[in-house]
Amino acid sequence: MTYQTEVNAAAAAITGKPGWESISAESVARMRLQNRFKTGLDIARYTAAIMRRDMAAYDADPARYTQSLGCWHGFIGQQKLISIKKHFGTTDKRYLYLSGWMIAALRSEFGPLPDQSMHEKTSVPALIEELYTFLRQADARELGGLFRDLDAARAAGDNVKAQAVQNQIDNFQTHVVPIIADIDAGFGNAEATYLLARKMIEAGACALQIENQVSDEKQCGHQDGKVTVPHEDFLAKIRAIRYAFLELGVEDGVIVARTDSLGAGLTKQIAYSRAPGDIGDQYNSYLDCDEIDVSQVGNGDVVISRNGKLLRPKRLPSNLFQFRAGSGEDRCVLDCINSLQNGADLLWIETEKPHIGQIAGMVDRIREVVPHAKLVYNNSPSFNWTLNFRQQVFDAWAADGRDVSAFDRARLMSVDYDGSELAAEADERIRTFQRDAAARAGIFHHLITLPTYHTAALSTDNLAKEYFGDAGMLGYVKNVQRAEIRQGIACVKHQNMSGSDIGDDHKEYFAGEAALKAGGVHNTMNQFAA
Repeated sequence: MTYQTEVNAAAAAITGKPGWESISAESVARMRLQNRFKTGLDIARYTAAIMRRDMAAYDADPARYTQSLGCWHGFIGQQKLISIKKHFGTTDKRYLYLSGWMIAALRSEFGPLPDQSMHEKTSVPALIEELYTFLRQADARELGGLFRDLDAARAAGDNVKAQAVQNQIDNFQTHVVPIIADIDAGFGNAEATYLLARKMIEAGACALQIENQVSDEKQCGHQDGKVTVPHEDFLAKIRAIRYAFLELGVEDGVIVARTDSLGAGLTKQIAYSRAPGDIGDQYNSYLDCDEIDVSQVGNGDVVISRNGKLLRPKRLPSNLFQFRAGSGEDRCVLDCINSLQNGADLLWIETEKPHIGQIAGMVDRIREVVPHAKLVYNNSPSFNWTLNFRQQVFDAWAADGRDVSAFDRARLMSVDYDGSELAAEADERIRTFQRDAAARAGIFHHLITLPTYHTAALSTDNLAKEYFGDAGMLGYVKNVQRAEIRQGIACVKHQNMSGSDIGDDHKEYFAGEAALKAGGVHNTMNQFAA
């Protein structure tokens, strides 16, 4: 709907209503355009359609992969999207990621927590709602500026400028983008997963990521002690999420099935098997077992039968069962195929290092069964990217017969190697990792889970070092405010960013000339006009 048709629609709603003569149709139209998404479900339906289009585009051309950064506060997400629009002119193929790790570490009423599903599960939909509140406010702020430009052009009698601004309004691209939201292992059984999924979807999430760990033993994907569940247990939760999407009318909702099997060596349950070769039997086939006879069955032993043999799975004092060493990759492939064949849309394989060859090897096997299998991949800050890629280059050079005697493989992180040819090649591989992995390893979406956690810590450390040191106030002015002004960072006008000008517009709508507005000549924000 164009600006003018919105004005006309508002005028039709007002005309003939006794006592409504002072209501401005154009002001109503502006408020409607600044509040395009009335509910979280409107957002979920809109963004789900975006993701489906992007997935189809990637299938046609792997160069059209998508990206996101994890954000732990609405303001951080807002500034990210404002920055993307400023630098690239469009938000296409850029999403937000909502990390359960960051909610646990930063948003729990218990205080900082490890990523073990101990935080309040209601904090997940609360952050989704907060992120979209800030993105919608970014829309209102940018459109408000365009409306002021339109009024100024009209007041100056510049019809050409006025039409140009109106075209910008008609073609305005929202800051609202898809959120891939982490539901951990579902925070309980399938019913608990369904209830939380509903809340997350109602808040606006179009894509939910769920992992195959045991809910009450859930660990961060880059920690030890991970425990997986049999496939049927995981599929019940995938179905619960699909039912939640369908119940709420988000028929394009996206489910990301995450497997932690590569690093998980334990299971809490032996899967139920109805017949040899079924999914339960396949899960059990990876258990680390000793072959025994009936006379060796001890008190409390659990035994299983396979191919006429009696097997005793290795059981730990924790009551967990152990998988065979080296079976993780095979279990990952089985997890992925089974998830895609039972309702998941995208995969997430949590690896221990960012290695394209390792990821591609698993994806190739998955695609033998499901040709259009696609991954969401965690470009994790838990990886030491510098060391990993320098070691990959070192190993590649050594395999090619190149002389690597000048390098100590275990010390490749050292600053001593920063100017070396090896370091330069490693950095180039890091730079092109997302593009190369999208082309070779089926990665549709690249994300960094915790980047803004680290950027907040780094920038605060730099400011504290300068401000509380000899630089004093210059530490803030030179490294923050002056940089903001010169880089065109919108929130240097922090009153405007917080909604002061939007409020002034509303005051004028409501009170006309009697409005007491904050943005007058004495507002110190005017110092940043130039």
